[in-house]
Amino acid sequence: MTMEHVLACIDASSYADSVCDLAAWASKRLAMPVELLHVVQRSDAVAARGDRSGAIGLGVKTSLMEELVNLEAADARLKVERGRVLLAAGEKRLREAGAFDVRTLHRHGGIVETILEREEGARVVVIGKRGASHEFATGHIGSKLERVVRASTKPVLVASREVTEPRSIVFAYDGSPAAERALGRLVTSTLFAGLPVNIVMADADTETHRRTLQDAAMRLGAGRDVTTTLEPGKPEAVIAKVVEQTPGAMLMMGAYGHSPIRTLIVGSTTTTMIRTIRVPVLLVR
Repeated sequence: MTMEHVLACIDASSYADSVCDLAAWASKRLAMPVELLHVVQRSDAVAARGDRSGAIGLGVKTSLMEELVNLEAADARLKVERGRVLLAAGEKRLREAGAFDVRTLHRHGGIVETILEREEGARVVVIGKRGASHEFATGHIGSKLERVVRASTKPVLVASREVTEPRSIVFAYDGSPAAERALGRLVTSTLFAGLPVNIVMADADTETHRRTLQDAAMRLGAGRDVTTTLEPGKPEAVIAKVVEQTPGAMLMMGAYGHSPIRTLIVGSTTTTMIRTIRVPVLLVR
């Protein structure tokens, strides 16, 4: 049986450095090795360039098809070589950051499917907010990230473009089943040992809500540095404000409290937080 590990997923985007830095941090705190994964997606050069060959004469068409096939082969070789270079650079960065141990994995296939396959032995999955194809689409999250978070059974740590080592936890809490599972992780995991925690609830200031927050704080134990924040308003705004006011914050929250169908219709606090917050976000299913 393979040892539990931190699964770090990198591509050619500028988020790769942040993913490696967060994976190294998690590796040291959990005393677990890092599996550094890069997936080369299969692509079809004919489809990617748009097959216009049907509109021209047969002789030209044949040579054009040959050229497209050659281009596809060259493109595939380039992607494999680029992946090898990325993995080597990532491994070097992880080792220099003091990761417990590092192994690299270079795969072909679908990115989401490969991540879900490899996460089986992982304690946590670390992934960038956006992939290389949507790297500069500020204000959006990558479609693959959203698919991974929705399908994954493991906590997913989403890397912002720039990260510093997390020094405190802002825990978004609403009493939902997902939030309760996240609280359970917060109580037991060595990933958070010794870090101050601010439990944030965006809701009306009532006796019931104060008691709910107090109960959550008590579960973290008497020796922990725990504060609570109860503030009315939209969760996105309240949480964002607390994160902004907390140096070295990492946001932790339950992922996608509503069903995927409802989320598609009305939007999701989870998606909004990942999209707008510029610190690492740890999502617990």
